[in-house]
Amino acid sequence: MRFADFDTLTDALDYAAAGTTGSNFYNARGDLALALSYAQLRQDALDLAQRFAALGLPRQARVALVAETDPDFVRLFFACQYAGLVPVPLPAAVHLGGREAFVRQLRTMLDGCQASVAIAPPDFGPMLHAAAVDVPLAFCGTPDEFRALPLADNPPASSQADELAYLQYTSGSTRFPRGVMITHRTVMQNLQGIVRHGLAISDADRFMSWLPFYHDMGLVGLVFSPLAAQRSVDYLGTRDFAMRPRQWLALMSRNRATIAFSPPFGYALVGRRLRPTDVAQYDLSAWRIAGVGAETIRAETLEQFAAVLHDSGFRAEAFLPCYGMAECSLAVSFAPLGLGIDTDTVDAQVLGHQRVAQMADAHTTSVNRFVNCGAVLPGHSLEIRDEAGRRLPQRRCGTIFVRGPSVMSGYFGDAAETARVLSPDGWLNTGDVGYLADGRLFITGREKDLFIINGRNIWPQDLEFLAEQQPELRPEDASAFAVPDADGDDLAVLVVQCREHDPLRRIDLVMRLQGLIKAELGIPCFIELVAPHTLPRTSSGKLSRSGARRDFLERNGNQAPAPSRLAKSID
Repeated sequence: MRFADFDTLTDALDYAAAGTTGSNFYNARGDLALALSYAQLRQDALDLAQRFAALGLPRQARVALVAETDPDFVRLFFACQYAGLVPVPLPAAVHLGGREAFVRQLRTMLDGCQASVAIAPPDFGPMLHAAAVDVPLAFCGTPDEFRALPLADNPPASSQADELAYLQYTSGSTRFPRGVMITHRTVMQNLQGIVRHGLAISDADRFMSWLPFYHDMGLVGLVFSPLAAQRSVDYLGTRDFAMRPRQWLALMSRNRATIAFSPPFGYALVGRRLRPTDVAQYDLSAWRIAGVGAETIRAETLEQFAAVLHDSGFRAEAFLPCYGMAECSLAVSFAPLGLGIDTDTVDAQVLGHQRVAQMADAHTTSVNRFVNCGAVLPGHSLEIRDEAGRRLPQRRCGTIFVRGPSVMSGYFGDAAETARVLSPDGWLNTGDVGYLADGRLFITGREKDLFIINGRNIWPQDLEFLAEQQPELRPEDASAFAVPDADGDDLAVLVVQCREHDPLRRIDLVMRLQGLIKAELGIPCFIELVAPHTLPRTSSGKLSRSGARRDFLERNGNQAPAPSRLAKSID
């Protein structure tokens, strides 16, 4: 078995096509909509590659694909590989009332990747066309419209190992997105680590996924990994999962799937929707790896999930915490298989004041509990560094740096940001904070301003931008950050300096901001109006988000606002 031992993604598909496995796409009711074997996928991709070739595009031209969970995305993605082009998965998520915001996001990404072609499913076609107005594209349309193009006279040359395989947009800022450049050699190195070491895939394994194809965990972990291991995978649409999360378990049970991944919020959503009478209908005894990552892992959430599903045959030992990011293709570390949720309980006071993860004892009054995310993948190096860039010893908390063959080439068209996070000798500043204990990685938080809500990366500058567009406000009148809510999850907060004194107008501003944030980003946000000159600044005169967060918590008794409160006004 040559699991993942390939130079390119096309080599991997060629290998997968020699077997009898493939992808199964299910609808919201759990009915099989299409069974697509890897052999048929390869044939379809080769056909579409010749249609790409007929467009006469330069080699490595970018092809923007709105990444709905459907077989056409996978066909077109691999057609790009066979045609020597670079696919760019774009999000397929329109929040309620957010059509215009989604069109702007698409336009930003089309411009950012300098797309030559843009393709979207029919439901997204009108929005793609609206985003592509005045963008010089060789083709813009649906997959069926693309299939109507003529074939080239000669087959194109496939992508090579050191060429770009795809651009992965980090699921963060809607206004300042960054396209991670991943070569074939880079992603294949990561897949080897995932398939052989992280998951130890065997001939008996079967995957199941509801994760979006435009996210690195969904694409690399649940599209490429099954294919490179010649294993079958079952797909449920992301929106279908959100509406009917129990369908995930039903399909896992029916198909005897052994491997599935989710951010913690997915396990929490399923756990909330399950009724005691539901559990008896599932047989989850085949589920050997329940991967968890992509956001802060809270042991309590997973322990509750395991407890609820105990009678279904689900074993808590199946949980596999991991750490990764798009800038490393996907995976950086995995916990040991079969260990489940292994936690390290440390003294919260010592960690907060000294940045030392001192193990708690019987006399500790305040503790933090962190999940073991395992050891770094073979062939990679990981260091914890202080603010001066010095390597820290075990149990000292600092910024996580990673180096190895899975690390990106850089951000497309953004040399300055690339230089900021990627050193000349290949060390990537992840922007995440953690510590090492006995060679195992524990994540404690994020150094960067990014925060995560319901599995979605949110950049504070997006919230601040929306605030500063309001006529009552001026530039640098707003500061955004996140605080932990009662469940320990991120709650978005926007502190706004407001000069308006009329109570009704202040209420109008708050409601307007909350509506815009919901439409643009799809999240709730706590709004606090403060007097002018309240927001703190750094010594260089810049607004300090960390200072604003500290002051906010002090004003609120170091507690997050109650869920029922959406705003607060102070003078």
